[in-house]
This record gives sequence, C-alpha cells and structure tokens, in this order.
Amino acid sequence: MTANPTGQGVSLGMPRLPAPDFPADVRARLEADAKEVIARYPDSRSALLPLLHLTQAEEGHVSRTGIRFCAEVLGLTTAEVTAVATFYTMYRRKASGDYQVGVCTNTLCAVMGGDAIFDELKEHLGVGNNETTPDGKVTLEHIECNAACDYAPVVMVNWEFFDNQTPESAKAMVDDLIAGRPVAPTRGAPLCTYKETARILAGFPDEREGAVEASGGAGPASLIGLRIARGETPQLGKVVHPRGEASAATEEGE
Repeated sequence: MTANPTGQGVSLGMPRLPAPDFPADVRARLEADAKEVIARYPDSRSALLPLLHLTQAEEGHVSRTGIRFCAEVLGLTTAEVTAVATFYTMYRRKASGDYQVGVCTNTLCAVMGGDAIFDELKEHLGVGNNETTPDGKVTLEHIECNAACDYAPVVMVNWEFFDNQTPESAKAMVDDLIAGRPVAPTRGAPLCTYKETARILAGFPDEREGAVEASGGAGPASLIGLRIARGETPQLGKVVHPRGEASAATEEGE
C-alpha cells in the first residue's frame, strides 16, 4: 500500500447502517397509497416518480427511509431509486420549508430583474441558495426556467406562479408567508404547503374546494400571439418591432 505523503493515516469511516423504516402505522398508510399508484401502470417501476413525491408528502423531502420504501415496494435496489431521486431537482434531498420559493434566474427573467430579486431575497431572509429560514417556513432556491418567460421576472411558490415580480413585491410575499398571512398566486390554484403539493404531484386529487377550478389556463400574455393569428386585432397597438420600431401592421391599425 502506498504511504500517505502527509504521514497521517486515512480513515475511511464505518460503513453506513441501513436506513430505518417508517413507523408501522405510517408504513401501512403509505403502502395503501403506493398500491393505488402502482395500479395505474403496466410496469410497477414506472410508478417510481409519483412514489418519490408520495414520500416527500410524508417527510417534506426524499429521505433514506423514503428511498428504502420506494425500493421495497417496487422491487428495485436503493441505488436505482437514489439515481432517480438525485437526478430530478423537484425531489428535495434534505429537509425543506413549508414554502419552496423559486426565483427564475434564466436569461430573460435575469435581465428583467430576476437576479436582483434573488439577491435581495437572500439578504432579506438571511439564507443562501437551497437553504431554509430558521423557522422552517421558506426555502429559497434559484430555478433555471419557470416556463413563463412572457411574465418575466417570475417567482414560484410550491410551483404556483407569481408573475411580473419586483424585489419589493417578492420580499412582501415571503414576509406574508412567514407571518401566516394569506398569499394568492397571480394565476393558478391557491397555495398549499410543500407536503400537500407533493401529494398532488403524486397523483392524488386536490380536495380543497374550488382549487381545481381556480387553476385556469394560459393568461393574456401567453395568448396574444394566438389572438393576433386569429385576426383579433385589439392587441396590435401593443406589438412592438424587435428593433423598437412600430411594425407596419401596428401603424396601419392605428
């Protein structure tokens, strides 16, 4: 064996013990839910993604216990489950807050103010990226794209949209979340906690009255191109040529 050049021994540590199981009552409840999820698929291993959301609904993140549970009910190895759980960013790898606040810092949102929002929220909350406030209310993270460029800059809370944000509006929003005051997305369903969101993502119905109806569809900014293509011209006065010059169609419409 090659000698350590520092002259100090290298400790590889003790092997990690197997993950503990869920308590018996929790395990029984999760197994019943998992059976319902697995029944939706012709191949049981296809249920892994929703089952990872199911374990997040229980613990707020995908723990080693959650990975063990998914592996056992699907007949997979913990290595196979871990490979999936660590690939997708929607699966949390450590305990997180009741509200996951994601600030888009991709190109368009960044230049429209997303970088400033993220920087000011970090200072305002006293946390860094993917860190949680001491009270366990808010976890802050930057997101590469919220798929809502027409509403930039965009912040998401538990995957609900807060469009056209500013540093001031974003700070007021997280203050309301921490204080327990009602917070309404600019569009979409009412907010619920991260664990409740995870259960919905696992494929279970949102049983809150009016929540499904409130989810709605695309907003005006997303539909303007479609409306113009259909010949609906009232919005043409707002269309600007990419170089900043009014388009011929706009001038004719005026």
